[in-house]
Amino acid sequence: MAPRVHDCVGALLVSEGRILLGRRSDDCDWLAGAWDVFGGHVEAGESGEQALHRELQEELGIAPMEMHYLGVLAGDAPEPWRLRLYRVVRWQGAPTNLAEHAELRWCTLAEAQDRLRGAHRDFPGLLATAMASASAPP
Repeated sequence: MAPRVHDCVGALLVSEGRILLGRRSDDCDWLAGAWDVFGGHVEAGESGEQALHRELQEELGIAPMEMHYLGVLAGDAPEPWRLRLYRVVRWQGAPTNLAEHAELRWCTLAEAQDRLRGAHRDFPGLLATAMASASAPP
């Protein structure tokens, strides 16, 4: 039997040339103390978009109004996982640290790439895509 894959979604919140990241609390079960995007596990019966709406409400108290699928990252450690990433450029509410994070920080592209580079080799490219797409004219 194939191992269970943790199916997750994540949001790259982009505003005024910056990306919002959170540093997870040291007592988190998953990625304790690491810088991360916002999101989490997809629950049974949820689409990726539904899961992302729920997770952003739980973690930041916001409702995404405009989001675009960017791509997927996957890995095997510490257990098999898949992370579908979305660029979120418009939302209702002000991002507030409600759960899981020791701190929130608006980062430049270079800062975000430095903080997430160790999590997956493809993170820097997806961050650059998110930033370029957010600043492109409609």
